[in-house]
Amino acid sequence: MTVSLADIQAAADRLKGQAVVTPLLESAALSERLGGRIFVKPETLQLAGAFKFRGAYNRLSQLSAEEKGRGVVAFSSGNHAQGVALAARKLGMPALIVMPLDAPSVKVEATRGFGAEIRFFDRFKEDREAIAAEIADQRGMIVVPSYDDPHIIAGQGTVGLEIIAQAEAAGATLDRVLSPVGGGGLIAGTSTAVKALSPSTQVWGAEPAGFDDTRRSLASGAREVVDPEARSFCDALLAPTPGALTWPINSRTLTGIAAVTDEEVAAAMRWAFMNLKLVVEPGGCVALAAALSGKIDLAGTTAAIVLSGGNVDPAVFASVLAG
Repeated sequence: MTVSLADIQAAADRLKGQAVVTPLLESAALSERLGGRIFVKPETLQLAGAFKFRGAYNRLSQLSAEEKGRGVVAFSSGNHAQGVALAARKLGMPALIVMPLDAPSVKVEATRGFGAEIRFFDRFKEDREAIAAEIADQRGMIVVPSYDDPHIIAGQGTVGLEIIAQAEAAGATLDRVLSPVGGGGLIAGTSTAVKALSPSTQVWGAEPAGFDDTRRSLASGAREVVDPEARSFCDALLAPTPGALTWPINSRTLTGIAAVTDEEVAAAMRWAFMNLKLVVEPGGCVALAAALSGKIDLAGTTAAIVLSGGNVDPAVFASVLAG
């Protein structure tokens, strides 16, 4: 199953008046630093603080009245959790989220604040998908995957739709679009929109070192798996393997992927705060980290960098700023 430009455009129609059309900001500081004409797309300003609301609302809004009555169950470290919880509240349906015990408290509190029930699990010992499936079976709830769902991918693709329209309005033809990669839903939807509307634009991804399964998959031609012993503070991007639906899309649309260290991500978070005046969470900052570290060279290019979320735990952000 694939996702088309028409699917993404239909998602944009559903999201009108519901999601924020986040700006595409041209940054003089970033352009000077990287030697190109550089824009940022701050999904940190999206409802619930990350791009995830787009896909969640697109998925939930298409449920029947009977399905809405049964409610939804999702599994997430935080951003999908908040997106689903908020979309469910807007649409008047119950939501239960399976969240890891080590999820940032700011994400747990926000998810609860949107009215969702939470079931915690140990990400290193338990299978979140199995837990969600069991709950769905017991309660009759609808499972809403965090990325491996065509409606989720189409909703996230509205980021790419907006980027191309906004770049055009700014008189810019983009050479490259950079996006974080976890399970691959955001970049699958975004790259589908970008390549359909601007075929010559390259789409590049960025992943945390140790969780660079999509980067390694591009190199090998098959879906690679993350080492269970791997660790990163980019909590939003710890998917164990590329999605069954996202991988075929990304294997076709992406030019390349860079892997960045936690130290490079922390430096990018500090840079974004000091120079862009934006609070970006670790996972949301990997594409910027790839550019600032030179792992994706943007010299002489016109490029857009997606900052995918801003839901960082205050204590973590304070320690990052302290260096």
